[in-house]
Amino acid sequence: MSADVSITTEGAVYGCLGIGAFLAAALPRLLSRRPVSVPIVFLAAGVVLYLVPLPLPEVDPVDSRIWVHHLTELCVIVSLMGAGLALDRPFGRRSWAATWRLLGVAMPLTIGATALAAWALLGWPASAALLVAAVLAPTDPVLAAEVRVGEPSADKDDEDEVRFALTSEAGLNDGLAFPFVLAAVALAAAGNNWTGGWAAHWLWSDVLLRVGVGVATGLAVGLLLGRVLFRSRARSLRLAEQGEGFVALAATFLAYGVTEALHGYGFLAVFATACALRRSEHSHGYHRVMHAFVEQIERLLMALLLFGVGAFIASGGLAALTWRGAAIGVLLHLLIRPATGLIAQLRGPGRPNERAAVAFFGIRGIGSFFYLAYAFGEGGFGPYEREMWAVVVFAVLISVVVHGVAAAPVTRYLDRRSAEAPAEVSRTS
Repeated sequence: MSADVSITTEGAVYGCLGIGAFLAAALPRLLSRRPVSVPIVFLAAGVVLYLVPLPLPEVDPVDSRIWVHHLTELCVIVSLMGAGLALDRPFGRRSWAATWRLLGVAMPLTIGATALAAWALLGWPASAALLVAAVLAPTDPVLAAEVRVGEPSADKDDEDEVRFALTSEAGLNDGLAFPFVLAAVALAAAGNNWTGGWAAHWLWSDVLLRVGVGVATGLAVGLLLGRVLFRSRARSLRLAEQGEGFVALAATFLAYGVTEALHGYGFLAVFATACALRRSEHSHGYHRVMHAFVEQIERLLMALLLFGVGAFIASGGLAALTWRGAAIGVLLHLLIRPATGLIAQLRGPGRPNERAAVAFFGIRGIGSFFYLAYAFGEGGFGPYEREMWAVVVFAVLISVVVHGVAAAPVTRYLDRRSAEAPAEVSRTS
């Protein structure tokens, strides 16, 4: 009897997971000064491996909606914790001026312009156009790693304006996109009738109440954990002295779980918890320990999900994409986001080249997949699901490639200009 030497699905999957985990650890340093980002590599690996005749499982976000929903949810909340822990700048109206401009001006304008483009180009009903605009509106905290702040520092003035603006925007607008997603769901349930009674309920419940619960619960959890971890009377509970990094995961799940149980926005709560926790003993080295731990988990999840995106593309996932759908992604990244980002920052903080970089790096990614999977679970978009997945995946593909290639040279240029600025000022003074 001859031995069976064929590759099994189980063996192929575990082998890919092992290689992926190794690359997730090695690639950030290998690619640190090259115009190729880690997300590009994993997305390309998914495409290549699914073009090779290996017995790998099929990747279909429509049939596997539950898996997509929860994996992307996990990846986003871990990333939000990492983003909040990394921010050194104290919270404030003026110190976070760029963030408020991007959230209050750029994000609504982006949603409106993208929805109008989807309605005009694709002929979708208002609910579907609003949904695709809402899921593509937030800057992604996962794929923005190349242009976000680094590890926590004791220096409150150490962050440059571009990295701070993009990190804080990504931390908050993932949660603030939720009301617009729910508006699209409610509009679909009302048969695309704008005059129904759903609007008042949406404004009170889905905007004011759920945002308030999310922020308040997140701050409460962060302040409570900060008191326990750093200042508890019981030494065994002062885990900051023990260096247990996985406590950051406990904070993430606790903030998210409690807030969702109270019907608030868990994404907002996780980021608020991270920021409140960061303010506790600001210069303590334990923040670096927690940040490093969640960053490793985030990188593994990002690698897995982008590998899946590449597999979806290689398996024909973009077959439903028309040139009109592709135009939505192109318009979003090359016109809508840059224009709305610049409008939002008129007379704002930072030099002109910094404001231009913030406007350009409106990175789309894992959060968009979560919102789309969530909305489809609520129903009302059946005829448009596959085409909408194709449009959103294509838009994320553009972001991964364009922003991934541009991130390293643009940030190097900005860093060089920042280093030259004091010398220029001294020469002119």
